[in-house]
Amino acid sequence: MAPLVVHIKHAGKVYDLTLDPDLPPAVFKDAIYQVTGVPVERMKVMVKGGVLKDDSSWKKIAPKADQTFMVIGAAGELPKPPTKPIVFLEGRLYRMAVIEIFTFYLDMDDAELAEALAKPVGLRNLGNTCYMNASVQALRTIPELQLALTAPSLQSTTPLPAALRDLYVNMSRTADSINPMSFLSTLRQVNPQFAEMDRGSKLPGMAAGYAQQDAEECFGQIIHTLRNVPGLNADGTSSGSSAVATSETKKFVEQYLMGEMRRELTCDEAPEEPASVTTENVLKIECNINITTNFMLTGIMNSLDQKVEKRSPSLGRDALYSQKSRITRLPGYLVVHMVRFAWRQDIQKKAKIMRKVKFPLEFDALDLATDDLKAKLLPASRKLKDIEKDRHERRKVRKRTKNVPAHSPTPAPVATTDVEMGDATAIAVVDASTIDAAVEKGKTLAVGELEDESVYRTKEKEEFDALISEEVKRDIGASNSGLYDLVAIVTHKGAAADAGHYIGFAKKSAFHPSKGSAPAPTGDGTSTPVGVGALEIDEDDEDWYKFDDDKVSIFPKEKLATLDGGGEYLTTTLRYLTYFQDVDEVF
Repeated sequence: MAPLVVHIKHAGKVYDLTLDPDLPPAVFKDAIYQVTGVPVERMKVMVKGGVLKDDSSWKKIAPKADQTFMVIGAAGELPKPPTKPIVFLEGRLYRMAVIEIFTFYLDMDDAELAEALAKPVGLRNLGNTCYMNASVQALRTIPELQLALTAPSLQSTTPLPAALRDLYVNMSRTADSINPMSFLSTLRQVNPQFAEMDRGSKLPGMAAGYAQQDAEECFGQIIHTLRNVPGLNADGTSSGSSAVATSETKKFVEQYLMGEMRRELTCDEAPEEPASVTTENVLKIECNINITTNFMLTGIMNSLDQKVEKRSPSLGRDALYSQKSRITRLPGYLVVHMVRFAWRQDIQKKAKIMRKVKFPLEFDALDLATDDLKAKLLPASRKLKDIEKDRHERRKVRKRTKNVPAHSPTPAPVATTDVEMGDATAIAVVDASTIDAAVEKGKTLAVGELEDESVYRTKEKEEFDALISEEVKRDIGASNSGLYDLVAIVTHKGAAADAGHYIGFAKKSAFHPSKGSAPAPTGDGTSTPVGVGALEIDEDDEDWYKFDDDKVSIFPKEKLATLDGGGEYLTTTLRYLTYFQDVDEVF
């Protein structure tokens, strides 16, 4: 590969260097030292996937001409030894740790430093544990779960909920990757299937490692062990510490993750036979994939409307039945399982379905609901769509005018038919009713006519709450509108069901509040979301985090389409579990 001309950014300065991909990274680091003065042993070069190491592969990094690499590290002399005695803390040199952190962030500006410190941490792979790491990261996007886990008494028959709580607390207190050994040990203790050894890849003279497991099964087992965790009250506090909690108070899983499905069976061969109706609780919706499935909704409807063969009491023999399933309760968080592994009779093993299936970033689940539930949610759903349109219009206005000075000089008269504009401060104050009318009609408003965003948000919430069915409103944790935003994804890379690699993805807004928005209450009287960094992001920042075990990186929204599937058989990363959050959480 021919040498490339790249750029190095360090301490606010940019340098041009030549990078030869045929030479080891150590040569490139030495060239950086020559121009920046940062010693190699204290240098961190940020590349795709993390930090450039001496054994990193340029082929995997895939550098490009004119690419800019950020270099972190202090040039010049090392910090002088401390004049005060060194204080030991948990077996580490406290002062040396402070020096190391200071050196790492010395050359970052305020914005870069804030983002680096606020970025969620990764989980180290302890030997085929990517399935667990991806599942834990996806579940972390549910702030209500972390609140529920802080209950004084978790009322659980297993130690796993407490282990998950401790893991999330540790993840929120550090900027370094976490060793999840304690949680993993508890998971294997509670669910021995995850302690299964890999007998197929044992090499002569070497002990077998732990086997790869299914992320969907891991998710299911974690949720099963959380079934006794107390739910939340309407004010966001744990019902486990409430004096009014009763045996009828719903648990957390029942509130926020569990839906209710109505299944109706009718006999195709005996229409006069009474229909059989049953209801059951579900923790996920399945998306069946066949040769005609191109969209997620199509696959979900295939799983809800099926043909089954069973014995008919009226005919006295097996007959064909039509099963129609519809949801009677939509939870605040909807999990969609892409059924990508199917049993192949010819080879007697599970095989992966690689077909490309498009998925939405916003999902209207009313198509999955019964007519009764649809009637309850439709007014709020329509209002929420109108609110989103109005907010989009206001964001466009504010974005166009945010760089306009508050006191613009009056332009000189010119020979045109344009109306002469006065000073911006002379714009008349428009009453609220005029503004609301203009927004509703989709008119473009001038910045001087817009009030503070909180005024609109308060009015929108009042109007939205007025349209929510009283029955739905009393059901804590249920969706009020049936509209969902995609917030987390678990993907599987590889061709085999018992091998490959799992990766987690989560929307940045699931970890950081938008600028100017009020953080969600934590239930303890504070207003800082549990496990969320101090970074505030722009409202139109729709990028994601990619959790590849301990490697955490920014994943642009534009690349989400690459998770549809349909690529090379052995290298394609496909969505396996998809997590949707109720849209009315925007209030």
